[in-house]
Amino acid sequence: MNPARLLLAVVCLGLTSAPAASAADTLRDVVIVGNSQAGTVTFLDGRTFANIGTMDVAADKQQRIDEMAPVRRAAYEVIRGQVGDKFVDDAHLTPDGRTLVVSRGNLGDAVAFDVASRQQKWRTQLDGYKADHATLSPDGTKYVISAITAEKAQVLDVADGRVLGSFATGAYPHENMYSPNGQRIYNMSIGNPALPKWMNWAKGAKRITVVDAQTLQQVRSYDFEHGVRPSVITPDEKTLYLQLSYLNGFAEFDLVSGRVTRTVEMPFSDAGRRLKEDEYPQNSAHHGMALNGGADKLCMAGTIDDYTAIVSRPGLTADHYVHYPVGALPYWSLTSVDGNHCFVTLSNLDAVSVVDYRTGREVARVPVGDFPQRERLGRLPTSVLNSFSVA
Repeated sequence: MNPARLLLAVVCLGLTSAPAASAADTLRDVVIVGNSQAGTVTFLDGRTFANIGTMDVAADKQQRIDEMAPVRRAAYEVIRGQVGDKFVDDAHLTPDGRTLVVSRGNLGDAVAFDVASRQQKWRTQLDGYKADHATLSPDGTKYVISAITAEKAQVLDVADGRVLGSFATGAYPHENMYSPNGQRIYNMSIGNPALPKWMNWAKGAKRITVVDAQTLQQVRSYDFEHGVRPSVITPDEKTLYLQLSYLNGFAEFDLVSGRVTRTVEMPFSDAGRRLKEDEYPQNSAHHGMALNGGADKLCMAGTIDDYTAIVSRPGLTADHYVHYPVGALPYWSLTSVDGNHCFVTLSNLDAVSVVDYRTGREVARVPVGDFPQRERLGRLPTSVLNSFSVA
């Protein structure tokens, strides 16, 4: 064949075959589980709950530790002494499922990976010494992450890791979340958890800071006596349910009036009752909250009590409990893509418990990596998903 015709034939073949390949590469629902101590992320099938595979997101950790200047290295060792090895604090997938963005805890940075190649795309060192909870903008272009020792949340460009801006928070900013309509960002601060409860006055401002998602200008703030832990916002953005430091339960908060409307105390387990408040993990009695798809049930992780509770609203009655072995440390709750199940990380069991909101029963327990904490929903292209395997 004439070389020119051969080249034309190859080009035409590529053009005709590309759409078919693209059409076949559908997006599949997954759960992203950050294994904090392992420095890995495990993907679960969002509908069958099966473990799809795990990705190393901290292979460079020793290099980063070795590069630290003396002051940063000293801060790293102090933080490590307080919370242990934490190399994944949070992780999110972009809407196309091609990029994984990770807050890397004690390393104090954020990184992005091309999931298909497993290659790091960029790395950004945050202000301060520790990276904490994060959230991804609804369009997947911005990553909001707490620079916990710098008392600010920083906003990164997902494309290249550039810092686009920041906003001031309370002391030790923790969780970040977008409002249901995506127009506002909520940041929750916990105060310095290294100080004992009697020094609460010295922990700093325990505050919810609300900013405009575009301008990052503060539009409102709410102050609390104790640290603001995991929270959920109702779809109408009128009510917030939140866990608070030292509270063995949760509170209902009116976002319009700015006041607590109800406080619910949950039962202690025998092991939980024996603990002193300053022995709670990072001041948290309960740490993990999710709202089901119908917005009529809450899923509570009873951290020191080793249970998951399913609570009905508006009555706020506990309908069901799932109990775990003593010391399991349930630490985060996430609602499934179909709205009917709650994923609860069992940090000390290296597993995720799947609880049915409707029956209150545990329907699966899935092994993951070392010390799972944060979980997020996402989607992966089928071709990328199929490139993983369970070790």
